[in-house]
Amino acid sequence: MTMDVKSVLEFATVTRCLSLFLQAVLNAAIPDHDADAFRPPRTEEPLYLDSLVEWLFGGLSHWDAEHFLFIAERGYLYEHNFAFFPLFPVILRGLAETLLWPLSGWLSVRGRLLVAVALGNSALFLLSVVALHALSRIVLQDRRLALLSSLLYCFTPANVFMTAGYSESLFAALTFGGLFLLEKGFTVRACLAFSIATAARSNGLVNIGFLLYLPSLHAITQIRVYRTTTTGHSKVLHYLWAIVSLLLTSLLGTAVIALPFCAFQYYGYRTFCTPSTSLEQVHPALMSLAERKGYRVPDENGPPPLWCMKPLPLLYSHIQDVYWDVGFLRYFELKQIPNFLLALPMATLGIMAAYAYFQTNPELCLRLGLWESGANKGLDKPMPGFFNPRVFVYVVHAAVLLVFGTLCMHVQVLTRFMASSSPVPFWISAHLLLLNEPLLHRRKTSNPSVQLHTHSRNGCTHTPQNPIIALLPHFKSCSPTTQSILGYFLSYWILGLALHCNFLPWT
Repeated sequence: MTMDVKSVLEFATVTRCLSLFLQAVLNAAIPDHDADAFRPPRTEEPLYLDSLVEWLFGGLSHWDAEHFLFIAERGYLYEHNFAFFPLFPVILRGLAETLLWPLSGWLSVRGRLLVAVALGNSALFLLSVVALHALSRIVLQDRRLALLSSLLYCFTPANVFMTAGYSESLFAALTFGGLFLLEKGFTVRACLAFSIATAARSNGLVNIGFLLYLPSLHAITQIRVYRTTTTGHSKVLHYLWAIVSLLLTSLLGTAVIALPFCAFQYYGYRTFCTPSTSLEQVHPALMSLAERKGYRVPDENGPPPLWCMKPLPLLYSHIQDVYWDVGFLRYFELKQIPNFLLALPMATLGIMAAYAYFQTNPELCLRLGLWESGANKGLDKPMPGFFNPRVFVYVVHAAVLLVFGTLCMHVQVLTRFMASSSPVPFWISAHLLLLNEPLLHRRKTSNPSVQLHTHSRNGCTHTPQNPIIALLPHFKSCSPTTQSILGYFLSYWILGLALHCNFLPWT
């Protein structure tokens, strides 16, 4: 383990412990808001330690986390539960029935599930930060930028969603890990990682774009090599093999990644369009909630839902349309201005990343980064840093997420949507810090009283292993760019814990 990885893991561990501690304190100190959210009744008698676990980790169970916990405990009962994909609830239930099974005499299933959320998401976050650091090193080709990006990720603005009973940490670990494997050329393993990610969140389908792009880049590089090293029939055969390999990789990989989504939609179709259960089999308290709130439950004696009659009966699309009113420009209302302001900092980072990258590499962007413009330009030995040609596809991916999230989703979700799916917000933030913060430069600043502590090794001066920790005591002396970025990350890190954990509007 390198010093950088050790430093990142230590900082991630500290932020996880601090997050769990703060959510418990803030949840106890601030009364819960009476939000119109999914709150299923407790149908299991509490055991000895349930009240303690609820006090410690109850803040992790609010808003959408209630859906994941309910699914882990009861399965997919209500129609709108199918908006939440099954991998994360399966992991929670697996932890509750295996690692935490010895506590079953003192904790109910829900109590064990809450402990599983705290332990599971902490471990998954550590995996995601290691994967992000490895991906950053190979793509950015810049050790300092990779380190700073990973440290910023440790107190991501989406922190509360990485800590609470949401699937963001799981999805980030699988996505960043899959991207690292794809960059290293392990296409089959990357496809498996992306496929598992799609079982966690529907936007795992967007990762198909990476599978189509990066192997295409590799195929073009191969063809360029064959053009200079082979002749005659051998050249033609090599060309054909490169093209056939690309087509097979694209088709099979796309099918593998999309398979969990399709299988889950089929399961939803079978559950509601050809049900095998009746209302009498549902717990009375849960049935009462369904009648009171208008939740649909499968009933073999009732008529099928209207969406079952559509040519393409996708339950997920129906839920987003009917239950969450998600659709193109539907969120563009005056009353949603606060939510647009909430998403503005993340949107600003995405816009700045795309604009700066295009301004620096206009020709590369117009060529879609697929081939060289000259003999001395290439992707084999790219320039280090954010403007590296290998970053192109990641900037495009982030831009797609930004546009789709702004136009077609509840815009306040944009922060966690991008922070768990793309490394670009952390790369551009780290790039701006290194570009604009004198305290991060190795040369001495004009004010020695705010000079970061350095240490010498073999006669050379090095910056501290954790520059974020070194910057915080000198926050007032930092550049406006640094104050803006660190202020955004820290304020959302803390506000998210305070508001979300008390059923206040932070979703």
